[in-house]
Amino acid sequence: MADNDAKRIVRLDYKAYLAESGKLYDTTDEAAAREAEIYDDKYAYGPLAYIIGSGKFFAALDDAISNAEVGAEGEVLIPAEDAVGARDPKLIEVHPIKEFHRQEINPYPGLQVTLGSRKGHVMSVGAGRVKVDFNAPLAGFDLMYKFTVVEVIDDQLEKAKAVVELNFGISEGFGFEFPGDKVSVSLPDIAKFHPDWPVARIRVVSDIRAVFGVGTVEFVETWSTGSRDQDEDPPIGE
Repeated sequence: MADNDAKRIVRLDYKAYLAESGKLYDTTDEAAAREAEIYDDKYAYGPLAYIIGSGKFFAALDDAISNAEVGAEGEVLIPAEDAVGARDPKLIEVHPIKEFHRQEINPYPGLQVTLGSRKGHVMSVGAGRVKVDFNAPLAGFDLMYKFTVVEVIDDQLEKAKAVVELNFGISEGFGFEFPGDKVSVSLPDIAKFHPDWPVARIRVVSDIRAVFGVGTVEFVETWSTGSRDQDEDPPIGE
């Protein structure tokens, strides 16, 4: 297998804070999320698979993870200019309250809103006008990450499963083979019909190429007796 340009993949736990206030805003730790009242029941808590050098984390955090020892807690401070960036006063706008009423929205401070294709939060309401901040929620904040690399994934099969989990949420039922300069991925029934798979597949291709240093990713669909018939329309909502 061609792996000269392959990237390392690890699993890590982390806690992300606003540096000045010490407020926890993101974590892989379920207990910490509940304590900070940021728990999300749609999120699968636990060590997160991460491809070093993928650019999906801030550069300073990526670099710290790359140099970390397994099991040792690391800490990195990321200034606002190296994180999300400074707040832009031009992205704080005043809109007539009727724009919100047309969407059957009763605005109040702190409410997350969408106007057109932009997302923001309401800062204040008064005199028929609503002030909305369209800056990214973390804009202007220095960030602090505390993290622990719990595992460096070396096994080929576990690498492939981690890539699929990272992009699709689950890897159960997927099969993997590694012939030469190629990774072959056998799809389970859930991927054949799941509405999220077409987008996830694109990310899986990119990440498998990065992790394994291969030129080709092949997807294999097998239809057999006992599987949902390929001519049968899937139930609405699947």
